[in-house]
Amino acid sequence: MTTGVRRRMGVEERRQQLIGVALELFSRRSPDEVSIDEIAAAAGISRPLVYHYFPGKLSLYEAALKRASEDLAGRFEEPHEGPLGARLLRVMRRFFDFVDEHGPGFAALMRGGPAVSVGGAHSIRHVSATNALIDSVRQVAYEQILSHLDITEAPPRLELVIRSWISLAESTALIWLDGRRIPRAELEVQLVHDFAALTAVSAAYDEEMTALVKRMVQDEPTDGPFADLAARLIALAG
Repeated sequence: MTTGVRRRMGVEERRQQLIGVALELFSRRSPDEVSIDEIAAAAGISRPLVYHYFPGKLSLYEAALKRASEDLAGRFEEPHEGPLGARLLRVMRRFFDFVDEHGPGFAALMRGGPAVSVGGAHSIRHVSATNALIDSVRQVAYEQILSHLDITEAPPRLELVIRSWISLAESTALIWLDGRRIPRAELEVQLVHDFAALTAVSAAYDEEMTALVKRMVQDEPTDGPFADLAARLIALAG
């Protein structure tokens, strides 16, 4: 027989619960549209108790943002098994899973955070913290791609290709969120094609990149995304 008495949470457990509740609300609506009262109600506690654990909405938002950025960074982790094109496609699917699940929050993260009313140094610190989180996700993605190419230190043209591709994935996701007018699955494949195309164009100017492209495609299956891109380009030229 249950008594109906709620178990009292410890400090860290309650903080983590509030972060999870806030993240869920921020995933459905822009963070600046979510109030402390809503977060408190969703967590089943009073508004003053929220402030007991977090000084204000900004600090709670930043904690939720940190958890979301760690989740997003984890989407780029992929076992080094199978052809590169298939690996990149799996990464793009997980990336778009995150974008789909956390649309408003993802948009706020990429655009520098919500319009929370803070002033002076607090606002500067918030922007700086948000930018640092975004940069950390980009760096994880960059290092993951390098590892899949079996390269420790990228030559300049390869660094340009990878960082440009990461920016392209971000901007593509933001545009897709605004109406979702292109099927998500098509964009996932297109972004893998974009990586191959950016690498191939760079190879036209650099012998190191030429060798890399040859290594990238030598183990690709005929039904993989890289072969699909080649077939599409040949069809266009015909």
